[in-house]
This record gives sequence, C-alpha cells and structure tokens, in this order.
Amino acid sequence: MLRRLYPRHGSVVSWSRLYILKRRLFTMKLQSPEFQSLFTQGLKSLTELFEKENHELRIAGGAVRDLLNGVKPQDVDFATTATPAQMKEMFQSAGIRMINNKGEKHGTITARLHEENFEITTLRIDVTTDGRHAEVEFTTDWQKDAERRDLTINSMFLGFDGTLFDYFNGYADLKNKKVRFVGEARQRIQEDYLRILRYFRFYGRIVEKPGEHDPETLEAIAENAKGLAGISGERIWVELKKILVGSHVNHLVHLIYDLDVAPHIGLPARASLDEFNQVCKNVEGSSPKPMTLLASLFKVQDDVTKLDLRLKISKEEKNLASFLVKSRRDLLKATDSPEPLKPYQDYIIDSREPDAPARVRELLKYQGERALLTEMERWSVPPFPVSGHDVRKAGVSSGKEIGALLQQMREQWKKSGYRMEKEELLSHIKKP
Repeated sequence: MLRRLYPRHGSVVSWSRLYILKRRLFTMKLQSPEFQSLFTQGLKSLTELFEKENHELRIAGGAVRDLLNGVKPQDVDFATTATPAQMKEMFQSAGIRMINNKGEKHGTITARLHEENFEITTLRIDVTTDGRHAEVEFTTDWQKDAERRDLTINSMFLGFDGTLFDYFNGYADLKNKKVRFVGEARQRIQEDYLRILRYFRFYGRIVEKPGEHDPETLEAIAENAKGLAGISGERIWVELKKILVGSHVNHLVHLIYDLDVAPHIGLPARASLDEFNQVCKNVEGSSPKPMTLLASLFKVQDDVTKLDLRLKISKEEKNLASFLVKSRRDLLKATDSPEPLKPYQDYIIDSREPDAPARVRELLKYQGERALLTEMERWSVPPFPVSGHDVRKAGVSSGKEIGALLQQMREQWKKSGYRMEKEELLSHIKKP
C-alpha cells in the first residue's frame, strides 16, 4: 500500500514519515452558496459518472481559492485519478462528446455535458522541466500533484461533499493573506520562470499591504529573473496585464525593476519611474486599461516598438501606447479656456477613428483630469453636417476644390463648438 502511494520512487516510506505527511493534510467542510451554485445538471452528471467508475474527481487550483474567498469562480478546473485513456473510454461508453484534444498529452480531457465544457486533468508529477515546459508522469497521489503547483493558495483540492484537501497550508495562507511558493521558491521558479510574474500577480490580488515579502522569495526571484527571457511574450503579457490592474501596482512595478526582472519582459531599462508614480496617483479609482499605466514607463516611441516586439501586444494596445506617449504633453487642456475639453474633442473629430474617444478617455485618466473625464463620458461625437454631395449641389465640381472647402467648413464648425448647421456652413461657399 505504501508503494502505491509513491509510484514515482517505488520505495517504502517509513511510518514516521507517513505520519508527518498525514499530519500536514488539513481538511475542513465548505458549504457556501457559491459552492452550491456550481452544481449544475452537467456537473451532477459528471460527478455521478466518475463515482460510478470508481475514479476520484475534485475541484482544483484557483477555483478552490476563489470559493474559500467567498467568490464564485469564473472557470472551474478539475483533477482526477483517472488517466486520459480511462477518461476517454468512460466518456465514449457514456456517449459524451469530447472536444479540444490538444491537452491530452499533458493529461487534460475536455468533456461536454448539458451544454457545458468540463476540463479535467489527470494528477501529475513533473519528471523533467526546462523553465518553460514539463514532461509529466501520471499519478494517483493527490499530494504529489499538489507539490508541483506554484503557490500554496493554488495547491488545494475540493471534494464534491465540500471537503477541502490542503497539503501545504494554503488555507491558512489565504486567511492570513500571504503568498508563498509550495516548498522551495527557487525550485518552483526554475520549473517555470513565469511563476515569478504569477507571484507578483497574486501578491497584488491577495496581500493587504505592500512590502510584506519573504526575503528568500525575493532573492530567488532576483537570481532567476533572466529565465524570463526564454518565456513567450504572449504568456508574459497575460500575467503583466493582471499585475497592472491589481492592487499594489506601484510597489510591484518598482520591485520588478529592483529585482532586474524588467529587461527580460520587454520593459525599458531606463524607465520614467517618476512619471509612473504620478500616473499611479492620477488613475486611482478610474479603472485604467493596463496599457495606460504601462505607457507611463515609456520615454520615447521606440520603447513602444520594443515592447511590441517582445510581448506581441495587440494593434489596439500598441496604438493606445503610442497615442499616450505622443499626446500626454501635446494634447493638454487649455487652462485659461472656458472650454478646456475642446482640444480633446477636436482630436476625436479630426481623427475620425471609431476608437478615438476611448483613447482620449484613457489619456484623461493618465493626466488625472477627473472632471474632464466625466464630461467626456457624457459627450457624444457630433456628426459633421456637410458632405461632398452637398458641396457639389452648391455648384462646386472640382474634387480638389471640394476637399479644400470641406476642410475649411470643418474648421469653422469646430470653432463654433460644433454648433453650425449645414445651411450656415454652405452659405459661405462663393457662388461662381
């Protein structure tokens, strides 16, 4: 029986060691409304099938953490003692459709029951890792699977009777608002260097105050920061965006620079940290986009280009960063003007781009212009009332002349505060 508990090593474990391992397992019962709300017809059918086939099935990872925090998880992952082959045979026999077989080699099968998708992964041990990928071996040992996870708060399992299985004090860390790696931080990081950013992300999500880090964890991050250079930009950007919209963002970004993480994830070596500090204050309570904060680190447009090359950001994100770097100084309210919003409105009118209003709203957040932001959110872009067809009807036939006249009328219309109507604008055309 002891050999079955430790199939990877195939050796008998002493009774004293087994006692220690058992003593570490913390269990409790969860019966919250959020937990009960998960029991859809699809989940009930899934659990009944696994129980019938004598395979253990539990909720795993982040969903457990969210439920313990009183939050209904958006995504629920499941772990099982059944192998992928056993799951496939079981689902096929029951006439259950399986989709997205890309995760099968890592032990993941996705089944569709009652119009819901359920992603179920076989318990695993990491046999070899290279800091990005892992070769895995399947196991039936729940603790061994928990050992390979990144943080204690993400290493718990939840049974469908509400029993919590906690091998590494994850529940205590969650209650005490602590973020710790499972076991030795260096080892966990070297298995997957992206865990450096995941540590920062969950710190901003869980911990109440900045600066409450274990010194050994920070040392392990600094020693292994260069490993992030081998992680794909897409994976880095997913984590970085979540850091930027979490708590303690100012503290965490400074830490990213202090620990020499920044140059390995596409951030400029000589960043505008003073500007970043000010913008962090400016955007408080305004729900800025991640790029709005990040752009404050950039001094020149080339910083945006380099970030894009490293992280493969979207076209929309790149355009926003470029706009903020260019316009944070050029496009400012006229402080002595009775219409301080007008420079921003004129930009939107002139750009004629559908996403221009959204970019301007982010700029106003960046600049800390709360009152103007409120006005901008209430403002609807007025349509320019004159078309080329209207100018032709007024007797102008030259395409070049029509374009020039339209531009002149547009400028008059802007000066009027967008109030001049078609007839008044057309009346300025000199009749031949």
